Amino acid sequence: MKLANREDKSYLDIMTHKIGKSNSVFNQFVLEIRDSSIQKDSMRFRRNMERMGEIMAYELSKTLDYTTQSVITPLGETEIGVVSDKLVLATILRAGLPLHQGVLNYFDQAQNAFVSAYRRHHKDNSFEIAIEYLSCPELDDKILILTDPMLATGSSMVLAYKSLLTKGTPKHTHIVAAIASKEGLDYVEKNMPENTTIWVGAVDSELTVQSYIVPGLGDAGDLAYGTK
Repeated sequence: MKLANREDKSYLDIMTHKIGKSNSVFNQFVLEIRDSSIQKDSMRFRRNMERMGEIMAYELSKTLDYTTQSVITPLGETEIGVVSDKLVLATILRAGLPLHQGVLNYFDQAQNAFVSAYRRHHKDNSFEIAIEYLSCPELDDKILILTDPMLATGSSMVLAYKSLLTKGTPKHTHIVAAIASKEGLDYVEKNMPENTTIWVGAVDSELTVQSYIVPGLGDAGDLAYGTK
């Protein structure tokens, strides 16, 4: 599959949905995962991430392919449109698990994939993203939904996607993230294939030299599961 890059205008065809730009209850959950007082409650933080995943799954579901299915009720029979696409839900461990669970709550018949990615730090304080573990079913002709709560530089998302390609080529890829930096979003848009759609809760303008999003929310993995 051809990947977009800075010299290729095809990246402009990638559609990005910024869910938090429209007023809805979704923004209450964005507020609470950011709030330095509320986010101290790890259980509430996980649940808010999960609820954000549920809302983005609902919005994403409107873009999928459907088929008509008959159903018999106690009083008769009717037809209902149901998703016909085969879905694979993937996430980057460990921070992505609550958001992944929210998407899985709505697509509960989907297959699942997990990628272990981490920052491999060097003595000069630089780092590179390394993939340590991958578990994934066959992806050919399926819809891949890849979740990660934070798009900081965007490099871990793109690297995770490329590692998943060892299991086949998806028909379409959806990226789901709670918070993104402008820089990270640009990187993903320019380095993913044309048949990609991005769903993000909010986009922040600043990325520090340590690759932390500002104002962001902090370390999503630590907030969900405790410090390492």
